[in-house]
Amino acid sequence: MNIGDRGLRLLSGLALFVVLAAILAIFGLVVVEGAGALSWRMLVEAPSSDLATGGVMPAIYGTAACTLLMTVAGVPVGVATAVYLAEYAPRRSRFATAVRAAVRILAGVPSIVFGLFGLGFFVLFVGKSIDGLFYRDAASPVFGRPALLWSSLTLAVLTLPVVIVTTEEAIRRVPRELREASYALGATQLTTIGRVVLPHARAGILTGVVLAVSRGAGEVAPILFTGVANYLPRIPTDVRDGFMHLGYHVYVLATQAPDVDRARAMVFGTVLVLLVLTFVLDAAALLLRARAHRGTRS
Repeated sequence: MNIGDRGLRLLSGLALFVVLAAILAIFGLVVVEGAGALSWRMLVEAPSSDLATGGVMPAIYGTAACTLLMTVAGVPVGVATAVYLAEYAPRRSRFATAVRAAVRILAGVPSIVFGLFGLGFFVLFVGKSIDGLFYRDAASPVFGRPALLWSSLTLAVLTLPVVIVTTEEAIRRVPRELREASYALGATQLTTIGRVVLPHARAGILTGVVLAVSRGAGEVAPILFTGVANYLPRIPTDVRDGFMHLGYHVYVLATQAPDVDRARAMVFGTVLVLLVLTFVLDAAALLLRARAHRGTRS
C-alpha cells in the first residue's frame, strides 16, 4: 500500500469517526436529558396548558397518522411515475428528460416552499373548491382550512423525488432477460411489469419508502401552514381536523413555553419520543424490505 492509499484510508477513517462521534453525542445528550422526563403518563396524557407538564399523546398520534397518510398518498404515485419513466417512456425522449430534471429540482427545493405550496394549492385551491361545490351552506370552511389531510399530502409531494429516483433505479436493475422470458411466454407488458418487474424490484422500492418515512416523519416546515397546531389536547378524529406534531411541539416547547427552563425536560423527552417513533416506523419498513429481498432471492 503506497502513501497515497494510506493517506486516503486515514482520512476516510477519520471522517467516519467524526460522523459517528457527532451522532453518538447527539443521541447521548437526548437520551440522558430526556430519559428523566419519559414516563407512561407522558406517553398517554395530553399536554397541559402551560406546556411544561402533561404528556404528548396527541402529538404522537398526529405524527404517526400524518406519516402513514403521507406514505399511502405518496408511494403509489411515486412508483407509478418511476414505472412510466423506466418502462414506457423512451430513454432519451425530451419528455422523460424533462420529468427527471424536474424531479431533481424538486428534491433540492427548501421544505418551507412545500409548505407554502400546500397552503396555496391544497388548502386555498383544492379545499375551497370542494367547499364551493359541496358545502356552500356551511357556516365555516370544511375542507378549505388547514388539516391533517393537507399536511399529509404536502409531505407526500415533498418525499416524491426520493420514491421516484429509488424506484426507477430498482426497476432498471431488474435483468432484461426476465422481461424477455415473460414476453416469450405470451405475457403483455402490463402483466410483465406487475408480475415480474415490480416483485423483483420491491426491495429497492421499499428502500425508497424507508427514506421517505425518515424524511417525512421529522419535517416541520411543510406542515406549518397546512394543519399543525400549537396546542390541541385531543386526538383528531377526522382528516379534516388540525393536529399536533412531535417536531413542531419541540419547537413550541423551546420557544413559546411560559417557563422555558421548566419545560427543558419535556423538550428532550419529546425529542426522544420522536426519535423512537421514527426508528419504529423505519424498522417496520426495513423489516418489510428485508423480507422482500429474501423473497426476491428465493
